[in-house]
Amino acid sequence: MSFEAFRQLVQEWAGAGYLPEALAYGFVINALLAGLMIGPVLGGLGTLVVVKRFAFFSEAVGHAALTGVAIGILLGEPYTGPYGSLFGYCLLFGILLNFLRNRTGLSPDTLIGVFLSVSLALGASLLLMLAGKINVHILENVLFGSVLTVSAQDLVVLGIVAVLVLALALPLYNRIMLASFNPQLAAVRGVAVKTLDYLFVVLVTLVTVASVKVIGAILVGALLVIPAAAARLVSQSLKGFFFVSVLIATLSTLLGILLPIVLDLPVPSGAAIILVAGICFALAALARALVPRLQGNPA
Repeated sequence: MSFEAFRQLVQEWAGAGYLPEALAYGFVINALLAGLMIGPVLGGLGTLVVVKRFAFFSEAVGHAALTGVAIGILLGEPYTGPYGSLFGYCLLFGILLNFLRNRTGLSPDTLIGVFLSVSLALGASLLLMLAGKINVHILENVLFGSVLTVSAQDLVVLGIVAVLVLALALPLYNRIMLASFNPQLAAVRGVAVKTLDYLFVVLVTLVTVASVKVIGAILVGALLVIPAAAARLVSQSLKGFFFVSVLIATLSTLLGILLPIVLDLPVPSGAAIILVAGICFALAALARALVPRLQGNPA
């Protein structure tokens, strides 16, 4: 069965009352399928982001996507999906940042601050140049995400990125985690720490850029951090840490997409997703404060 046939079948069932009424709209189905791909991948990678203390890096890559969009439009790419410039610029941004982090001796937050400031200045300059050629609402969708803009092409890109990230990250997850906790011990055990570091940067960059359409450039980094941070507060094992993070990220994404539609709220999908994740973090923090057996877990 093709995707279009599947979508029409879901819409027919929703129209007949067998499924929720919201699924009668094609863009809702597209957005939910995107959420089902984004949530687990961001939740899983988020555990590594939190352990490696790369939260600021993921935010910087998300903001760099805005500059990538501006470059793509300037070069003539379609404003609905300038994926060539998006992936190209953000990968260059992440790899160069990581290279200089290993070579300059500057602290990561200082270097990321420099890269982020220059990238935002470049993006703002380009967008002002393009202000007369593009609709301002396009920029709002890029900044904050919009379920209305998720197309079949976006789903294909998301699917490819999700499969690629899972195929590379899952077999190497334990090694990357060991290299994050203790790089010296990992090196002694024969783990290629620097190679895995670059691989991790590439994976975070790919999934961040692929998620911009749904979550938005400003907020996508938060979904890498908040579910994993919440999971770390309540998990008692590394396995639990991983799966709770995946669960929170997936639920946050799906609820953030559905709630504004069902409740008819004028809230961007990205903002709604992060607000749901923030509620999950608040509940996890409350549980840690009130449940004695959770208070002994390392946070």
